[in-house]
Amino acid sequence: MSGPQGSGVFTALRTQLQEAAAEFAGGPDALEGILLGLVDDVDRAVREPLEIFPVCHHSPASALAMARRLREKQPKVVYLELCEDMAPLLSELRNCRLPVAVQAFAGEIDGFPQEWAPLSVVAPITEASAEYQAIAYALDTPGVELVLVDRSSDHVFQWDRADTADTGGTSEEEDTPQAEEAALHGEAVGVEIGDLRPRFAELEEHLLRHGKVRHWSEWWHQYVEVPLGDSDHDTYRQVMFLIGSLFRRLAPGDGDRVRVDEDRERYMWTRMREHLTTTGADPEDCLYVCGAFHAASRVEEFGVHGRSGAFTISPRTATTWQYGLIPSSHAAIEAQFGLAAGSVSIAAAQWQKSLKRTKVRPYRLEGQAGARASRAKKALPAATSTAEAPATDRLSGFLHQPPVLDGLDEAELLGWSVDIVRAARRNGYLASTADAIAVFETSILLAGMRDRARPTPYDFQDAAVTCIEKDRVPGRRDVRRLVEIMMGGDRIGQVGYEALPPLARDVYDRLKPLGLKLQQRGVQRALLDIAGRPELEACSDVLWMLRRLMPQGAARPIMGERRLGERSIQESWDLALGTHQRALIELGYEGVSLEQVLEQRLRREAYGPRATTAGVLAAVEDTLLYLRSGRLADELGTHALKVLAAERSVDGAPEVLRRARALLAYYRTSRPTLPAWIESFVKTGYAHYCTLLPTAFRDEDATVGQVAAMLGFLFSMESLALSLGCDRTQLELAVAQSHPDDPSKTALLWAAQVQLGTLSRTELRSRCDALLDNPLVVPAYPRYLNGFVHALEPVPGLADVVVEAVSNAFGRLPDTVLLPWLPLLITTLRKGAADLAPLLIREAGRIFPGRLPALDAWVPPWRTPQEDPFAASRARHAATAPRGATLLAAHPSACDAVAGLLGCEEGWAPTGDAGAPGAVLTVTYPVTAEAIEALLASG
Repeated sequence: MSGPQGSGVFTALRTQLQEAAAEFAGGPDALEGILLGLVDDVDRAVREPLEIFPVCHHSPASALAMARRLREKQPKVVYLELCEDMAPLLSELRNCRLPVAVQAFAGEIDGFPQEWAPLSVVAPITEASAEYQAIAYALDTPGVELVLVDRSSDHVFQWDRADTADTGGTSEEEDTPQAEEAALHGEAVGVEIGDLRPRFAELEEHLLRHGKVRHWSEWWHQYVEVPLGDSDHDTYRQVMFLIGSLFRRLAPGDGDRVRVDEDRERYMWTRMREHLTTTGADPEDCLYVCGAFHAASRVEEFGVHGRSGAFTISPRTATTWQYGLIPSSHAAIEAQFGLAAGSVSIAAAQWQKSLKRTKVRPYRLEGQAGARASRAKKALPAATSTAEAPATDRLSGFLHQPPVLDGLDEAELLGWSVDIVRAARRNGYLASTADAIAVFETSILLAGMRDRARPTPYDFQDAAVTCIEKDRVPGRRDVRRLVEIMMGGDRIGQVGYEALPPLARDVYDRLKPLGLKLQQRGVQRALLDIAGRPELEACSDVLWMLRRLMPQGAARPIMGERRLGERSIQESWDLALGTHQRALIELGYEGVSLEQVLEQRLRREAYGPRATTAGVLAAVEDTLLYLRSGRLADELGTHALKVLAAERSVDGAPEVLRRARALLAYYRTSRPTLPAWIESFVKTGYAHYCTLLPTAFRDEDATVGQVAAMLGFLFSMESLALSLGCDRTQLELAVAQSHPDDPSKTALLWAAQVQLGTLSRTELRSRCDALLDNPLVVPAYPRYLNGFVHALEPVPGLADVVVEAVSNAFGRLPDTVLLPWLPLLITTLRKGAADLAPLLIREAGRIFPGRLPALDAWVPPWRTPQEDPFAASRARHAATAPRGATLLAAHPSACDAVAGLLGCEEGWAPTGDAGAPGAVLTVTYPVTAEAIEALLASG
């Protein structure tokens, strides 16, 4: 597309550029080709019959030029570079307060990798943007059709998911903290009209250095926004075409990104030609709004007469997309598209200032919050045959004219200086009138150093930081942030009630009895006197579900709790639903009610590929807490059996024990009989953990807490398991087959043996004493204590033995041995058994004296000589008891009945028989009596 193919409008400019290239490069070379190519791109775009309107995203100059052009041209068709599947949602913008973002959301995907889920695409819209002017004009003007021509949301992920994986972009100020408002878009992929920024890093660095600015947003404001603010339509278009062509031709060789850009351009021109063919619209009555980067396209499909049929649009995947509006903010837009902090706020302030200066009437959607009541809309005037004037070369004059030096507006700058000092004082700075004067003078000084006659908002921001912010930030906001707020603030949008999905509207309706303005941003306190106002119980149910489903902070309980079998009579909540409106809207994509969404999520968590037994039991508990659904709880509980049987590790044993105990206690107190699934769970869990117990004792990856939880399940559920048909022999064999190497697990095994009766408490005490007597084992003694403390979970009756073991260590070991491993003992107990320490402390408080003076004369109970408590009674009984079994002889009827039942036909022995003194049975078989005597003596 060289000179002969041009229109001749830019012949003089081409000649000048050829001479400049020859002078700088010494002859024809690549520089001449680039310079002439820029002019060819501008010439081609200007000559296109379908008028192309190039824009830059969130640019006040573009919005101003758009408003002027729409009122002048009155097009009947507006083609807009925006995802075509978002078109039905644009009419809902009138129910919102800008900025908001149009969102396409897909929770369940089909045709993309599952790790991408959920998919989200957002297109933020601000009032100071050309796209909003085009949308407002088209929707509120009768006879005008708005057609979105860019690729669909599905194609966004089909084409350039690899490029958009880092959705946040690269911020121009990496040290700027991310505020809460910057996360309003979540992890969505952003699409915008007119991403106009150099893709050649050296070019951007060159422009910033010679422009004496810090970042790209400031360069754009100084060298594009301000000069184009008052320019005519032709000059604006040609300059934007030139900038787009420059950035396009000097882009590095990123093949994937260039391919996506060219495919988007082919897609848009294909859609426009299809619409023109279908409707028969005249291209002269149409307007194509796109980014300046795409306006300078060189694809063969460019233009209404471009090549057709060569580009095939791929079909969409089977993914089901849902659409809605979510709140946006200036900070969210800056964070997502890599703009400097405060640049969008400064652009909004520049937009308002330009409207006052130029008296241009912008377009606003009818009925939008803050819009004035407008008069009845008139139809478009009949088309006239008067052709527009042929294009002329406005680019040469713009490039030759010297920069416009605006005079210093002292009143404006003085007002800024006073306002920033006032704002700084409100935020804790010790600012005074002297600081206002310093900011005023420093702004002028900085502008002069940067070759500017009039300080820009960026100059003023730097001056304010220099003069006011000393060594620290006393409040939440620094001076830079205060300047952004003063210039226009981080305006945060809001989606109106009518534009919300059914779930969000249902939430607001169900919470109306609270009497709060829940759509407002910020935290609001809700007080629920459920006992006095029973109708608030339904609000409590909604709030607890919101707490379960939404991010932390959206609904935070201050007073009141919800546990199995318990209900609060009073509750207090901190609510921030307006702040988290995006999360509430995205809940609406999953269902039409909170109950439906919660049930779907619980099923997804329970039946997911990574579901664990503890996770399924947690889903059962949440079902009972929030949904009160016995049907769903039984279904998920039955699924927990399958998950438990398939597990081969004990990682979740502590959580399984805690939740199983809670559910068992709840069912025992709330139902006459236990559900079948929990009985089966106890039986399955008993056999399952008995099987895994020997392996867990030897497994190095299994912690002592996990093994203790297994034993806790077996011992605490033993009575129920045995009543359901389990065999205790299985547990005894499992303990007998366990041979741990770790000291903590060894102590835990001893405790289990004591519980089973295979090890007496006297033998356990002897083993502990032997550990202290062995100098080789003393360094590992804290680990044995750790095992004993964990043993309090399955065997809480050993608390006195654990206290004795700790006390013996402190009493018997010398300081040279005790002090080195004392820190190890403390850290071991704190890390591994912090939740069991209260039981140990309570037992120590029972054993040790309560007053310090009594400690000197106190003798530990384990050092007191053990006496047989039944010795005296046995002696008295032996002295006074008659010889022989006199009771049976005096009342023989009971014995005769038992003898007849057993078939014993022998008669009674004579009472005076000298051969049978006392109880003959115990004399004949003394082993049982001796065993009972030993058991009583050891207790």
